[in-house]
Amino acid sequence: MSAPLVVVHPDPAVLAEAAAARLLTRLLDVQSVRTPVHAVLTGGTVGIKTLEAVAASPLRAAVDWSGVHLWWGDERFLPDGDPDRNETQARAALVDSLVAESGLPGAHVHAMPARGAVLDGDTVETPEQSAAAYAAELAAFAPSPAADSQEPSVPEFDVLLLGMGPDGHVASLFPGHDGLSARGATVGVHGSPKPPPERVSLTFDALRRAREVWVVAAGAEKAAQAAAALAGGAVTDVPAAGARGTEGTLWLLDAAAAAGPAA
Repeated sequence: MSAPLVVVHPDPAVLAEAAAARLLTRLLDVQSVRTPVHAVLTGGTVGIKTLEAVAASPLRAAVDWSGVHLWWGDERFLPDGDPDRNETQARAALVDSLVAESGLPGAHVHAMPARGAVLDGDTVETPEQSAAAYAAELAAFAPSPAADSQEPSVPEFDVLLLGMGPDGHVASLFPGHDGLSARGATVGVHGSPKPPPERVSLTFDALRRAREVWVVAAGAEKAAQAAAALAGGAVTDVPAAGARGTEGTLWLLDAAAAAGPAA
């Protein structure tokens, strides 16, 4: 894997606008050579601002949304419609309007099962149940693996967006937590240091199957961990260091996040 490319923008607002333009261009570029396109969304302040910028962009109309599948890198294990769910925020920012106005099929929106969801007559009561159901959904859209492959069964994501926390976590893979070493496609997370304590996340095995991984981060509180990740820090200490794509890894930062650790 090649070294990450770092692009710095002056402030969070410009960062979100630039990330949105890049995302739309990436979707169009992929659609020029293959279909369907698989994109993984992220939550967080900048992640949702990016989706709002996609919704407002004139370039949005150029994408053939009927050939796009949307996934999530992680989710807070909360009831359907809870305002803190990444899905809820993404739907309000962009996804519902794509379904209603732009031809995105509702079946192409692959949300992680919520607490209390009923699947095949069974109620989802634990993060592990949600993770297992999402792993099955991912596998249904995965290319056929080699007979001896140890890779997880997931789509070959064309672009996978990640936010990064001040502690260096990506998705819901936190420093020192068991989820860092989880195998397969998904993992149920307990005891998250950031509320809520229960979550569902893609594993590093799954994240690293993406063709392109983009880490989008803003704020001075992210600077030390961004610098540590880009310097090749240990994944156990700064999980973002392990977020790499098979074809490219892009860090999109604002000036404050790119400033490095305080002297």
